[in-house]
Amino acid sequence: MDDDRGRPNGQPAHAGAQLALAPALAVVAALTLTPAGTGWAWGAPLAELRWYATGLDSEATVLQLLGNLGLLAVPAGLLVAGWPAAGRPGRLAALAVSAATAIEVLQWLLPLGRVVSPLDAALNAVGAVAAGLLVRSVLRASPAEPAERPVTLRRG
Repeated sequence: MDDDRGRPNGQPAHAGAQLALAPALAVVAALTLTPAGTGWAWGAPLAELRWYATGLDSEATVLQLLGNLGLLAVPAGLLVAGWPAAGRPGRLAALAVSAATAIEVLQWLLPLGRVVSPLDAALNAVGAVAAGLLVRSVLRASPAEPAERPVTLRRG
């Protein structure tokens, strides 16, 4: 059950995570929305899947795979740490898919010379959901802040 601030079971929001979210999103924007040429190209999902499946012995392929899985991981983790209610699986999945889709749509709309890839969006979303759920489980496993003990005065 959420408290009046949308925190599951009274979980505290981490102010540091809230402050770090904007810079983390700026890094994602810099990595994905800076020009790499002109126009755009379509990344055919089946061809990309084949490339990943047959190229896991290649450092470049593994780096691309891990980069796509990790792109939204830090922002997702910070989001869940800063606003614990965002860690609900359905809500987290919707936010992750929306963010990943927005990146690809912007790469399509803007003349950045980027490859627009549904598979990249899917990998970005999977990584974000995994990171968000990991942070959620860590927060739930950590002890809650100790409640203040009432002060009792002893006479005598």
